[in-house]
Amino acid sequence: MNKAPSIRVVIVDDHEVVRIGLRAVLNLTPGMNVVGQGMRMEDAKKLCFRFKPDLILLDIRLPDGSGVDAAREILVKCPQTRVLFLTSFADDHTVLEAILAGAHGYILKDIASQALIRAIRGVAAGQVFIDPRLTGQTLGWLKNVYREPGHSKRPLLSPQEQRLLPLVAQGLTNKEIAQDLRLSEKTVKNYLANIYSKLNIGRRSQIAAFYAGSFKSSGRHLSIDAD
Repeated sequence: MNKAPSIRVVIVDDHEVVRIGLRAVLNLTPGMNVVGQGMRMEDAKKLCFRFKPDLILLDIRLPDGSGVDAAREILVKCPQTRVLFLTSFADDHTVLEAILAGAHGYILKDIASQALIRAIRGVAAGQVFIDPRLTGQTLGWLKNVYREPGHSKRPLLSPQEQRLLPLVAQGLTNKEIAQDLRLSEKTVKNYLANIYSKLNIGRRSQIAAFYAGSFKSSGRHLSIDAD
């Protein structure tokens, strides 16, 4: 029986002690291999462009810029790389900014080592993971953000568009969603295009993260197909 390939990880954090600790933990974990580490936004991009890792463990605030900006560029040039933010910043604005940039996960630095390993494995496998402690904090705020200006009581997404969210989060294809909702596949594509436009996003993982923050308060991760 063939052994599953190791998850190749890049670590970018501006604190040397954090990088050393993370590298030690991950390299001692079966099935994980740290292939590079850095402390700056430019390091994050260069390491990903060079090594094409399965996952980058990335901090939000870096000496030369934002991890969110680095994530946007990485996801364009290295679409196979999964982005998992590991940070101490838990404010609503930062969490939402990271999610809408296309991040596949967002966890806090005080997470237990075994929980961190589970998050890395889940995200590398195609899941979206948001720290359970964050979903409750952002729930009400996210609902308020996604409403049309001047229509505070009117949801930005139509009821039919909202019906698509959990199905996308479950990893269903457009064809499967069409069958489930008894719609044509073309209609599903149109609804998805509207969702992308209204939420100003362009990835299925972002829809799943939005659904997790806005419509589910349990904090459970969602399993979705990789983009």
